[in-house]
Amino acid sequence: MTALNALIVHGGWAGHEPVQASERVAASLREAGVHVEISDSLDSLMDIDHLRSLDLVVPLRTMDRAATKEQVKPLIAAVRAGVGIGGWHGGMCDAFRDDTDYQFMTGGQWVAHPGNAPAIYRVRIGPVPHVSTAVMADFTIQSELYYMHVDPGVTVHATTHVAIGAASGDEFDQSVQDAVDRDEMPGVMMPVTWTKRWGLGRVWYTSLGHVASVFDTAEALTMVTRGLIWAAQGAAAHRA
Repeated sequence: MTALNALIVHGGWAGHEPVQASERVAASLREAGVHVEISDSLDSLMDIDHLRSLDLVVPLRTMDRAATKEQVKPLIAAVRAGVGIGGWHGGMCDAFRDDTDYQFMTGGQWVAHPGNAPAIYRVRIGPVPHVSTAVMADFTIQSELYYMHVDPGVTVHATTHVAIGAASGDEFDQSVQDAVDRDEMPGVMMPVTWTKRWGLGRVWYTSLGHVASVFDTAEALTMVTRGLIWAAQGAAAHRA
């Protein structure tokens, strides 16, 4: 079978360790047989012919307002034509805050992280089975907890309970979050991992992955690797 081809475009806010995180995930993809190209330039998104030759694009550009609509427009068109897109945390779903077409494509946008600090929380697998979460049990992870605006049309494959107003100043009140996770106080069930379609393209996303060390949790790295490959395989199948 022809190898899948992926492009990771990293940059944006340095606090999310875009270089280190992209290298960590790229290594896992390469171990799975995917050819991975890494770029730190938004110009990589402007060559529509090159984008359409790929199976997958992974944007990793948290809070990047430097991009213009003309730079992002070819990516949106390429996915609509069948190229897969996938990513994690703010790298994908807090990337181009001023581009609502991009947000419509990805299926969600970061709004807040309750507690304003990394937290330890439970990721609950389901409700809909998917290859990225297959044979995976619920697990605990330390990562920034995301509250997001989410497209109601996405298909959700993992969730977590989020306590609204769980912050005390800038400190995270872990006891409040623990009570939510035990179903002892009200909270919301927030999607963590989802898929959707954008035209002919497959979209895969997870809110995990605040920094590169999050992928020390085996379930997180496995989920991301499988999810990105699933998104890429849609482009390969479309070409076939």
